[in-house]
Amino acid sequence: MRIDRAGYPFLAVPLVPAAICMVAGLPLVALPLTGLAIGVALFFRDPDRCPPQAPEAVVSPADGRVLYAGAAGRQVAPPGDWLQLSIFLSPLDVHVNRVPIAGQVTRVEYAPGSFLPAFRDGAAAANERNEIWLDHAGQTIVFRQIVGALARRVVCRVANGARVQTGQRFGIMKFGSRMDLFLPTSATLVVSKGDRVRAGETIVARLGGVMADGRN
Repeated sequence: MRIDRAGYPFLAVPLVPAAICMVAGLPLVALPLTGLAIGVALFFRDPDRCPPQAPEAVVSPADGRVLYAGAAGRQVAPPGDWLQLSIFLSPLDVHVNRVPIAGQVTRVEYAPGSFLPAFRDGAAAANERNEIWLDHAGQTIVFRQIVGALARRVVCRVANGARVQTGQRFGIMKFGSRMDLFLPTSATLVVSKGDRVRAGETIVARLGGVMADGRN
């Protein structure tokens, strides 16, 4: 099982004392520590995914449950008119994040904030987050990593100017969080509130035509 490298320090915390306990002849103490290490490894698991080949298909950037799918609220969305898809990740979900569609990264912005539960409506605007803007054939797509009450850090591994592919790994959110995706209004959402989605595989929307000004 592949483990994301962000999990290595967390794995060391229970594994090192577990190994010491085994050497010291204390297997009953080592056992729960080993169980804790297995739980950490499962959280940071990084399974392979097979992105669809359809060029205008937008895939989910995160595993989890769809909290909202529809017109974006102006209080949480970037300036302009957008469609919004919000996904809640529980601690049991895979937390490795993937690029929703191929293109070029045009902006990466980090914003400090609060740590409200990620499923609350106010979390999208108030919580600590990292926002990635992507240009796909003249259309702008924005996806936002948002921390929650348990997730206290987001990891983003793409930079401004990078060219990325659909389903490519780009970061991870730690211990329960939320992902918001903003799409041009010409796109068509194909998932609904309550649906389960898988990062890099589940098609969540299809893009429409490119607008003359290159924006949504």
